[in-house]
Amino acid sequence: MERFKAFRIEAVDKQIRSGFVDMTLDELDPGEVVVRVAYSDVNYKDALAATGKGKILRRPACVGGIDFSGTVVSSTDPAFKPGDKVLATGFDLGVSHHGGYAEYARVPAAWLVPLPPGLTLFDAMALGTAGFTAALGIARMEHEGLKPEQGPVIVTGATGGVGSVAVDVLARLGYRVVALTGKEAETDYLLGLGAAEVMLRSSLDLSTIRPLDKATWAGAVDNLGGEVLAWIASTMRIGGTIASIGLALSPNLNTTVMPFILRGVSLLGVDSVNCPMELRHRVWARLATDMRPAHLRSMIRIVPLERLPAVFDDFILGRAKGRTVVEVAGG
Repeated sequence: MERFKAFRIEAVDKQIRSGFVDMTLDELDPGEVVVRVAYSDVNYKDALAATGKGKILRRPACVGGIDFSGTVVSSTDPAFKPGDKVLATGFDLGVSHHGGYAEYARVPAAWLVPLPPGLTLFDAMALGTAGFTAALGIARMEHEGLKPEQGPVIVTGATGGVGSVAVDVLARLGYRVVALTGKEAETDYLLGLGAAEVMLRSSLDLSTIRPLDKATWAGAVDNLGGEVLAWIASTMRIGGTIASIGLALSPNLNTTVMPFILRGVSLLGVDSVNCPMELRHRVWARLATDMRPAHLRSMIRIVPLERLPAVFDDFILGRAKGRTVVEVAGG
C-alpha cells in the first residue's frame, strides 16, 4: 500500500512532540472524501498546536494543519467526484481529525467547499482560515449596517494573517483603513496593502481607559482582545460595529456597557471554525470576487512541507507577517 508523508503532532508524557511520519490511507480518519492535498498554510493556531504552546489537540496524536486545498481522489458522497477542486478550513481539522499537513486527507463531505471560480488551489490557501475569518468578520459588520461613508475602520494586529487580509479587503471595498501595529518597521508594508494611516500601538495610553472616549471609529477588526479591545469599544462612533476575531494580547475584556447602550455599538464574535456551510460558501464566493485582496501575493511566503517545522516559532515569537503557504503536492 502506498505510503505518504505527514506531519504528526502527539502528546507524550504530557509533552508535545511533532515530526514527520509515513502513513497510509487506512490510517487516516473516517470520511466520505479522500483528497490529494496541494497546499496547506500556517495559522497561529497551527503554531500553538505544533509547539505545545496552546492546548489545541483534543486527541493523543493528530496530523496537523487546520486548512488544506486539493483535488478529490475518491468520494462516496454524490456531491463530490474525482477531479473536483476543493478546500477545507476549520471544523475539527488538525485538532481532533487528521489535518492538511499530509499528502492526503480524508474528511466528511460536509466539511468541503468546492473551489470557487476565480480562485486557484494556491489562492485558497494564501487566504486560508485567516483570510476567511477576516472576510467573515467584514461580512458580519456589513450585515449590521457598516458602510464606507460612516467613517474609518481600525484593524488591530494588522501585520498578521487576518489583519493583513482585513486591511486589504476593507481598502478595496472603499473604507478608510487605519492599521494598528506594534511593528513600526512594517509601516510601508501596511500602506502598500491599502491602509490610509498606520497607528503604532505604543502611541496608546492603555493605563486608564475611559468608559466613553472620543468617538472615532465606525468599525473595527480586532485581533488582540484585552485592553486594546476595551479602548476600541470606548472610541466607537454611534452605531459602530466591532468584529472580535482574536486574543493575541489577552482573552480578557475589562470594559463597561456604556458604549453598547449609549452609542449602540455592536460587538460581534467571529467564529470561523463552526461557521454554517451556507454562509461559508457565500463568504468564499466573495473572496473570489469583490473581497479578493488586491495585494495577496505581496503578503505571502511559501514553504515546502519538509521545511514546515522551521516556521512555527515565527508565529509564537511574533515575527510572522502576512500569510504562510505550505506547498504539499502543489498544482
